[in-house]
Order: sequence, then structure tokens, then C-alpha cells
Amino acid sequence: MGNTAVVVGGGIGGLATAVGLRRVGWEATVIERAPVLDDAGAGISLAANGLRALDRLGVGQAVRAASRGQYSGGTRTPEGRWLARMDGAELEKAVGAPIMGIPRSTLHRLLREALPPQALLIGVEAGTVRHTSPRSVRVSCGDTVLDADLVVAADGIGSTVRGLLFPTHPGPVYSGSTVLRAITAHAVEPRTDFELTWGQGAEFGHIAFPDGRAEWHAVLRLPARTRFADPLTELRRRFCTWHHPIPMLLDATRPDAVLHHDVNELRTPLPSFTAGRIALLGDAAHAMTPNLGQGACQALEDAVTLAAALAAEPTVEAALARYDSERRPRSQAVARAARQAGRMGHQLSHPLAVALRNTAMRLTPSGAALRMILRHHAWTPPRLG
Repeated sequence: MGNTAVVVGGGIGGLATAVGLRRVGWEATVIERAPVLDDAGAGISLAANGLRALDRLGVGQAVRAASRGQYSGGTRTPEGRWLARMDGAELEKAVGAPIMGIPRSTLHRLLREALPPQALLIGVEAGTVRHTSPRSVRVSCGDTVLDADLVVAADGIGSTVRGLLFPTHPGPVYSGSTVLRAITAHAVEPRTDFELTWGQGAEFGHIAFPDGRAEWHAVLRLPARTRFADPLTELRRRFCTWHHPIPMLLDATRPDAVLHHDVNELRTPLPSFTAGRIALLGDAAHAMTPNLGQGACQALEDAVTLAAALAAEPTVEAALARYDSERRPRSQAVARAARQAGRMGHQLSHPLAVALRNTAMRLTPSGAALRMILRHHAWTPPRLG
């Protein structure tokens, strides 16, 4: 088996893949079209499955040290009434770790630091990806040509490589929701580690960080490509009557810090995550809505599973077949569950439907809610070698 790989895409999934491949003896090179490799963003939640994957990659301890456990919080109504409380200690007891909140840029930096500088090619865009023989794949990047035994496409929801491999696939579609998010400019006192608030056709949530700052997000049901001249002022108008700490979080945010993206997903599942010696990974393979907080965790699972398969199987082809059989059913099931969670959350707008949902949540025993969470969090990673 050859042992050179090119990873297309320098996001969390791509970097994690390169770290994993290098841990099992592969030479992995990451190419990223962005001129600066910092994966700028807001915050991210890491569940036990994602943390276990990071442990296998050798960066779990550093990630935990830079994160804040989500022990307190839950889901509320805009008036502040609790629909469900979160017991992070009980979750930790069940799966070995609470959900952890970390700035996305910090996680990205820790993964970058696990790679040698020469493994990262920045400002390089993959043009074509094609097999030059049954055992070799070529990535053309302008005047640069990279030949490898394996190519991993971790180039996001708009994956160019996915379009080359599956030209008839409809690709990503708009979920019906758009999200605005930011990290506060200074330390705040949100009182809880994590909260979601569900209103009629809208959601607001926050994640607290170790340094006292917090990430917040606002999800709105709007037509695709809706944008605001002054996003922060618009959010203050929409959420001014919602409970504490929502107005405070908005007031603690700089206007230029607000990010706004439509929420797209791969609603039509791919028939395979591999083709020849090319593998799709992360959002390129199974982009999902963020309603379960599992997008990054599933990409981390992909990375570890792929590296473990390449270490265990006698050929690249056998390894990719194993990767596809292990990852496609699970990640696509999580994507379906995330979509369903959105339909039962902020996407509800009819007052009667909202009232029925709220009543059902208040009456759901905590044990039943915990079992639903465990379906996604209780994942055991394969060993790398």
C-alpha cells in the first residue's frame, strides 16, 4: 500500500484527517485555497464522540484545556420559562465527558499545531482531481501538480470534488433557515454554560467559554440570501423582549463581529463516500443542519475512522470500502436526526404547534431525553494502529 495523501480543504475535518493519517504513517499534505489558514468563525460544541476522536488524534487534552464544560443550561421559551434542563454532570457520568464549548478558531489552531508546517499548502486551490492509474490520483492546482496514493476531499458543503465524482447529485439545498452568530467582545455573565431558546420561527442560543466570553447564535426562518444592512440592530429589534441574557449578549457584541450564513444541507444522501482512491469527508460527504451540534463531531469521526481503516486494511481499496461502510450509515442517520430536530425546534411557527411541542418537552422524563442524546454521543473510536 502506498502512503501519500493529499487532503483538499483545511477546515477542521481536513486538518484532523491529516493528523490522523500522519499518526498511522502516511505522508499527508493539506491544500487550502484561503490565503490565511485560521478557519475564522464563532464557537463550537464538542460532544463526547468528537472528544474521543480528538483523543485518538493526540490533541484531546489540549482541546479540553481550552474548552468549558456545558454543565448548566437547557432549553427555554422567549419569556424565560424552562422547557428542559440540561444536566451536564449526568451526561458526563453516562458517556465520560460533558459537551465542551470552544472557539472554533482555537480548535483549528490546535489541529494546525499538530501538523508540521510543510504539510500545509495555503492559498492553493484544487482545480481537477483525477485518477492517472488504478493506484494513483493527481490533483492539479494551477501550475502545481500533486500525485498521491489517496485524495481526501474535505472541501466543505460546496465541494468541488464531490461535484466531479457525482455530477448528477443535486448538491446542497437551503434548509429554510439562516443563522447569525458572533463571539462577545468581552467577558459576560450569561449565568449558564449553554442555552437554547425557541420562539415562533426563531431560535437564540449561547455557549460560554473559559475566558468569560460567549458565543451566541440567532436562527431565523427567512428566504435564502436574505441579508440586513445592519445585522446587529436587526437582531436587537427582533429579540429585545426575549429573556436575559439575550439582549445583554447582543449589547456585548461589536457590529463587525457578526457572521451571517444561510444553513444549507445535503438533503439527498450520497450513494457512496468514495470513488476509486478518492474519499469524501465531513461536510463534503454529509453536510447537515446544526440542530444537534454534530457537524464537526461527525467530521472528526470520519477522520479517525479513515485513518484506522488505512492502518488496518491491506489495500487502499479495502480501507476505503471499510470507511464507507462504517461512516455512511451513521453520519447520514445523524443528518436525518438533525433535520428532524430543526423541524421540532425553531422551524415551528404556528402557535398551536409551538404550544404542543413545549408541553411535550416539559413532560418528557429526563432519562428519556438523555437516552436520545446518547444515540449520537456514545461512539467508540477505532484504534489507530
